Amino acid sequence: MSFAELMAVLGLGGGVWFWFDSLKAREAGLEAARRACLREGLQFLDETVVGHGIRLARNDEGHVVLRRGFDFEYSLSGDDRYRGSVLIEGREVVLVDTAQHRIRVLHPH
Repeated sequence: MSFAELMAVLGLGGGVWFWFDSLKAREAGLEAARRACLREGLQFLDETVVGHGIRLARNDEGHVVLRRGFDFEYSLSGDDRYRGSVLIEGREVVLVDTAQHRIRVLHPH
């Protein structure tokens, strides 16, 4: 096997790993959003999350991991829509934010 073929195989393997890792992160984000809405009595709209960014970051142990962000929509009554977000570092959900409806209630503009 030549060097170019080896690099192509490694590149393809890395791409497949990244794709599967991204699917697992999306599933974790989806489950975290679903649980947060259930816990707070909110309606999880569309039953989906949408990725909004990826970058390298250091976790609490100092390891370099991929930090992925996901957005989702939720509702208090079904007649309104608010945006929530989930932040995942590596395989760990580190933040689920459903505070937008509270901010709007305090400051209606």
